[in-house]
Amino acid sequence: MANLITLARLLLLIVVVFIAYQPYSYWHFVNVVLLILVFVSDGIDGYVARKRGETSVFGAMFDIASDRMTELTIWIVLVDLDLVAVWVPLVFIIRGTIVDTIRASQVTSGKSAPFSMLQTPAGKWLVAGKFMRAFYAALKATTFCWLLLIQPLPVLWPEIFTDWMVVLRGIGTVLVYASVLTCLIRGFPVISEFAYQERDSFAPKRVKSE
Repeated sequence: MANLITLARLLLLIVVVFIAYQPYSYWHFVNVVLLILVFVSDGIDGYVARKRGETSVFGAMFDIASDRMTELTIWIVLVDLDLVAVWVPLVFIIRGTIVDTIRASQVTSGKSAPFSMLQTPAGKWLVAGKFMRAFYAALKATTFCWLLLIQPLPVLWPEIFTDWMVVLRGIGTVLVYASVLTCLIRGFPVISEFAYQERDSFAPKRVKSE
């Protein structure tokens, strides 16, 4: 059931993207509601998995992959709609690829589950802590919803957009930079702790002299 909810989230994402590219209408405001459902369902699938005893490594990895596909898809769409700069999704792609590769290597080698590789309290709190995970999800959701919300304003409500353009776009810029900064901060413990745990494999091998 939990995996079906995750799959449904991806299907709903397709609807969000489709509406975002339609001629401006009040459906674009409905699109914001749909996007909120996408992010709310991210918490629902984990809750259902725990309640029904369906937690698994596959479910955790599928959920992480779904989160990554959701955020990268929306960032790329926002770039295409000229709402954010192209460097923003590049940061998320590079950071996500590195972190997900590390997590996958730990899982496939049987060393740990996706989040259990973290050893330090700060790393656990930043990456796996409930508060930080909820805060990061809420920050991204707010950023995406805000940018999609102001997308149709120049056409639908030009008077409001003209009067408040600087403020509306300024809030969007702050949200984007906050999302990028939080993304990098949460990725640092995974990379640094992995490098520390694997430090011996990075060290040059000494050749014993005869």
